[in-house]
Amino acid sequence: MSKGIFDNKSPDSVEGVLERITFYNEENGFLIGKLKGTEGKEEIAVVGKAPKVQCGETLLLTGSWTMHPKHGKQFSFEKFESKLPSSAYGVRKYLASGLIHGIGKTYAKKIVDHFGADTLRIISEESARLREIEGIGSMRAKSIKQAWEEQKAVREVMMFLQTYGVTDALCLRLVRKYGNEAKTILESDPYRIIREVKGIGFKTADRIALNLGLASNGPPRIDAGILHVLQDCEDQGHTHFERREVALQAIELLEANSDEVENRIDALLSQGEIVPSKSDWIQLPTTFRAEHTLARSLTLVNHGKSSLPSILIDKALEWAQGKAGFQFAQMQDEALRQALSSKVSILTGGPGTGKTTILRALVSILRAKKTKILLAAPTGRAAKRMSESTRHFAQTVHRLLKFDPSQGGFSMNEQNPLVCDYLIMDESSMLDTRLASALVRALPSNAHLLLVGDADQLPSVGSGNVLKDLIECNLLPVTRLEVTFRQADDSGIVGLAHSILSGKASPPSPLEPHSALPRTHDVHFIRAETPEECVRVVCDLYKRVLPKTFGVNPKNDLQVLAPLHRGVGGIGNLNDQIRDAINPNGATHIMGSLLFREGDKVIQTRNNYDKDVFNGDLGIISKVDNLNGILEIDFDNRLVKYERMEVTDLQPAYAITVHKSQGSEYPVVIFPLLKQHFMMLQRNLVYTGLTRAKKKVVFVGDPAAYAMAIRNNKTLSRETDLIRKFQQEFEPTQTPNR
Repeated sequence: MSKGIFDNKSPDSVEGVLERITFYNEENGFLIGKLKGTEGKEEIAVVGKAPKVQCGETLLLTGSWTMHPKHGKQFSFEKFESKLPSSAYGVRKYLASGLIHGIGKTYAKKIVDHFGADTLRIISEESARLREIEGIGSMRAKSIKQAWEEQKAVREVMMFLQTYGVTDALCLRLVRKYGNEAKTILESDPYRIIREVKGIGFKTADRIALNLGLASNGPPRIDAGILHVLQDCEDQGHTHFERREVALQAIELLEANSDEVENRIDALLSQGEIVPSKSDWIQLPTTFRAEHTLARSLTLVNHGKSSLPSILIDKALEWAQGKAGFQFAQMQDEALRQALSSKVSILTGGPGTGKTTILRALVSILRAKKTKILLAAPTGRAAKRMSESTRHFAQTVHRLLKFDPSQGGFSMNEQNPLVCDYLIMDESSMLDTRLASALVRALPSNAHLLLVGDADQLPSVGSGNVLKDLIECNLLPVTRLEVTFRQADDSGIVGLAHSILSGKASPPSPLEPHSALPRTHDVHFIRAETPEECVRVVCDLYKRVLPKTFGVNPKNDLQVLAPLHRGVGGIGNLNDQIRDAINPNGATHIMGSLLFREGDKVIQTRNNYDKDVFNGDLGIISKVDNLNGILEIDFDNRLVKYERMEVTDLQPAYAITVHKSQGSEYPVVIFPLLKQHFMMLQRNLVYTGLTRAKKKVVFVGDPAAYAMAIRNNKTLSRETDLIRKFQQEFEPTQTPNR
């Protein structure tokens, strides 16, 4: 055995250079590798948890020798220390690992041959000297320096957080947020990261804080716990919360006494960190402002003078019917009259009830009158669909309101209002309180507003239940469309959707085998009672059956919608299995726990206003450039480049949650439903997933799970304060619903 491994070490520890990584689990940091001394040739096998180590690093491992039945003698370590390589050999190995974008095996050899063991110091302190190497110019030298500083910060944070169960992806977010100051901020104010970094929860920050010696009953911890409870309630969709319930949850979470918690709630109220709503209920200040602004702005628009020219409604409807080539049904006629005569109104109805006909006619009338019309939807796909159906330009709310990153808000507001006479907002069930508030406050008081949506769909992902609240407040005119104009047989998507709402729907007769899908139906049910069987069937449908039987393009025409993220039947595993089935050999890019391949279908998970890419946008990876750490994504024929730290905003999208699908439509939907999804088995979830399909939907799973969902119409109610605030702002005179 090489002396380099054992010099000055006890029998329970070894030291050497990490020569090779045989296996590495990105989720928990479990490593199987080969270690050898800096001068020696003999290697030993090592196994244990060592998050974010790279070939070339010098490791000091503490543990014990074990004998593996297949692989023989190996060192199983429980603790490790890592330091940057100090020898030329170690530095070359370290750089050749691909850790620093811009340096591969070739340049690693050139640089180390030139600078020797001093290479890392040169990169860190004198990066301009890299231009001494043939082929490295000023831009490449700058890029190498930047990548080096970035990976140092990531490495430092990961080493610090290795015992706290923080994933690589979250570590990358911390570094992206705080840069080189990430570790300092974690040590000085660990509770800060809860508020500022998405994905870091109270429990993780609390473990760090208590390990650092912060008092368990100190104000910083109790305040963080109270605010965490409030934020957790918001994450469940609520906008305000009963004080007593918040206190009880905080006491349980913190294991604190009631007086300490109540005193800190009073302190947070006095500091404005939380605000009162109605008696003995509290809110976060941003949510209070959003609800109040929405209520006030709606009232101003509803009571404002109209900027529309005079419209003879009877003649306008007659003209629109002539243009459409058919006579409108009674409810369609009434809906158009209401939309033309009201300042603020609501149009709601399920699929096939004629909403598109109404919107097309309304837009035609308004255009003929040369009015300024704006059409908006929450997602890019919904806006595109709206534009196609009305033959008028539509855009997302975020693009309409022009987000300004420098100010952290929208450019369009009450001081800089939208220029329009009439705004039509589609898919309004997706509007959360804050986005709805931003939209309405940007409307001039003389404009008209029509909110269009399906109140039976899932509520918004963000907090609030805006469309439902505005329908139930009985202050605005509401037209409910119930007659189905798009006829379908009993097995059709539209017919099944309306049956589901009535609670009478039974699944289509389960098919066996799944390869025998009849061409004459647009709804199918394939029995698969175990999660493993369900995943196998979904993959086969995706890769073989549906493309072969119906000629669909898997990446463009198929979308798997699942209720949950985790578990065998969750979107995480479904994405892994589908990718391995249809795209096993694409060029691979690994970022933390995320794996992407060239050709993969991906989804954006947060709004990026600089790139003009928004939460829910789907794209295809067109290029993987591992040398420079760049992914190129094709979003509807628009190529967008993602640098290394931006990749964490992407997720695989062969399968997405039903919630993520809202506002979108897909030619074909595959919908796994299992008893393991019981927490999410609700009628409106099945209804929402079903109505995302334009041509065909294939349920895969247990018929009993489907039946459970249809029977469960007890959706979790959301506690909101919008109705009360709107009633306070509104004039006593009320307009009855229609």
